[in-house]
Amino acid sequence: MSVDLEAHERERERLRAAYLVEPAARTPAKAGGVHHIALMCADVERTIRFYQGLLGFPLIEIFENRDYKGSTHLFFDIGHDNSLAFFDFPGLGLGPYAEVLGGLHHVAISVAPAAWAAARAKLDDAGVPYHIDSEISMYFSDPDGVRLELIAEELGSLYGTPLH
Repeated sequence: MSVDLEAHERERERLRAAYLVEPAARTPAKAGGVHHIALMCADVERTIRFYQGLLGFPLIEIFENRDYKGSTHLFFDIGHDNSLAFFDFPGLGLGPYAEVLGGLHHVAISVAPAAWAAARAKLDDAGVPYHIDSEISMYFSDPDGVRLELIAEELGSLYGTPLH
């Protein structure tokens, strides 16, 4: 399959010109932030060991999913009152992670440089493969295939450029 890269860049430029408003002219966001992102997992304990034990995101709540009896709903603190949540759905026979339109590509989580380096060392020790891009972005997958990015950059910035 051939992709016309120049045509795609022209389209991005058209979209920037049509929709991207300079920071000083933007209206304030109507949302207060991400309350939680809900993902699925196959094994609750393995998920706790990965996110709390390996990545250092504290488990802050665990209870039965109100929508599906027997399912567990668990939450991890990822800072700034944001949470990463998981459900298991025992008995549904869910398949492995797949990239689909409307689906999740990856979750990017801001961490301090020291936390980024510590996570990299723990991933190395655990034998979890990862890819580093732009010297501050580390991409890897959780045990169920959810793609994660730890980015050693403050919120509100993208590769050194303020977003606001």
